[in-house]
Amino acid sequence: MLIRRLLTVVVSASFLSSCTSVLGVTTNDAGVKPAFSYHVTNNDTPYTQCLIALQNIPAKNLPVFAVGEIADKTGQVSINTGNALTQGTSEMVISALAKTGKAHMVERLDLRIPLAEVKLAEQKKLNRTAADYGKLPASDFILVGALTELNYNIVSGGTQLFVRGMGGGVRTVVVNVALDLRVIDSRNFAIRYVASLQKQILGYEVEANVFRFFGDTLIEFDGGAIRNEPMQLGVRSVAEMAVFQIMTDFLKLPGASGCGLVENDHMKSYLKQPKKSKTKTKTQEGVSNDETI
Repeated sequence: MLIRRLLTVVVSASFLSSCTSVLGVTTNDAGVKPAFSYHVTNNDTPYTQCLIALQNIPAKNLPVFAVGEIADKTGQVSINTGNALTQGTSEMVISALAKTGKAHMVERLDLRIPLAEVKLAEQKKLNRTAADYGKLPASDFILVGALTELNYNIVSGGTQLFVRGMGGGVRTVVVNVALDLRVIDSRNFAIRYVASLQKQILGYEVEANVFRFFGDTLIEFDGGAIRNEPMQLGVRSVAEMAVFQIMTDFLKLPGASGCGLVENDHMKSYLKQPKKSKTKTKTQEGVSNDETI
């Protein structure tokens, strides 16, 4: 009897849902009104404010940067979802440079359209001549690099508890992404500065489950929530911090308070230090002294 009532409720809800969707559809020639949820916002990270703060520093003779390819070399590609990380890291670095207000930039990443413009001018198909372009500005520094790491399950764990078919659990996971970016001197191709940064990314899941047998039929109810730090936000964060380091460590601009890199020494603990031992040495007077090695 109880199973019959549950099935009746499910069927009724499905019917009402289908009726609502049918009745809510606009049937005129203009088509269906698309859903619209959140408004467009600025695309910032916590480090954006550090870049913007550099705009208030007086400076002259701003350097000219050219951003080259910053490829995804993690090798993490899925047949179903494609690349795990963004393929637009170069564009993220360009945006980060623009936020500082302390760099001029010239296009070197995609020259197809600019060169096509020059060629059309040479063919006298534009309302300007090739001579109008004159000498193009050269860059002072070139930025290139790669996304070099994507490590899953650095730390993962969780707990679950079920009593008589009722219970829930919590699960957490930590992954990290890394970026290696270098500054090349355009005049002699010397590598002048290197930034190697990583960021850990946290995700967690809360779930609640109810299992009940009614006769020989299993009724299951699942509920929960998943909240993950966006992976690409992590990539943009390391890109912005790398640009901030270039501006402060390399170009020696003063950084804002609270914007410094958080350094850790986690890896030092894995390097075993040699044990100190004592040996006896004789002085000129013949008296032995302890010497630490």
